[in-house]
Amino acid sequence: MIRFEHTLFALPFAYLGLFLAEGGIPGGRIFFWVTAAMVGLRTAGMTYNRIADRKWDALNPRTRNWALPRGKLSLKFSFFAFLISLGLYFLSALKLNLLCAALSPIPVIMIMIYPWLKRVTLLSHFFLGMILGTAPVGGWVASREEISIPSLLLWGAVCCWVSGFDMIYALQDIAFDRGHGLHSFPARFGEGATLWAARGLHAMTLILMGCLGQWIPLGGFYRTGLFVAAVFLFREHWIVFRRGLSGVQEAFFYMNAMVSVTLFLAVFFDLMSA
Repeated sequence: MIRFEHTLFALPFAYLGLFLAEGGIPGGRIFFWVTAAMVGLRTAGMTYNRIADRKWDALNPRTRNWALPRGKLSLKFSFFAFLISLGLYFLSALKLNLLCAALSPIPVIMIMIYPWLKRVTLLSHFFLGMILGTAPVGGWVASREEISIPSLLLWGAVCCWVSGFDMIYALQDIAFDRGHGLHSFPARFGEGATLWAARGLHAMTLILMGCLGQWIPLGGFYRTGLFVAAVFLFREHWIVFRRGLSGVQEAFFYMNAMVSVTLFLAVFFDLMSA
């Protein structure tokens, strides 16, 4: 029901926020509970999305063979998995610090709003970006118990990055969304405008990550990693440009996973070399 690559989108950014806040490798305890919080919330969010969208997923040729529409997993089991994942998330937040615990309901409210937005607005792509943007902020808050400029730069960068690649992913469902009255940026503006909007958002991602490197500041490893991440983003758009919708799966899953992992490793090696 949930692809492993989905976790690779957000988890490295949570670590990125945590490692930057710690100024190096965090202790085992905080690392464990940040990981548990991320896995719990991400699993809860994806599971709830599958539950809320099961009617549309059963009708969509692209998704009708997923586990829940096909009956490989029951609705009862899915709700149980959702509640267990939420329990892990809230427990992890409590184990981290008081600010994490106080802020922990906000992402949960957001993941429960998100699946319904496509019924009413094309802004669901940007709302998803805002949700995943909480990952590095959460890592930062877990360490420092504060929200500061670097964490907000990370939030903005992830917001733009996720919004852009989610718009590309939604290109696969233009006909279905239009036919069923669902809202998305591609359904409203078409493929060409969507790709240009995604390019602009990903350019803003790189700008914000560059600002982060200046604010901290970070050195040569980070700048090299940022360049490599830019290459992966360029390849993502090149794949879709050259191959059309047949290249969306590779562009979406693998290139974006490489972007997040590359940026985390760049920060890690930069901190280790300081």
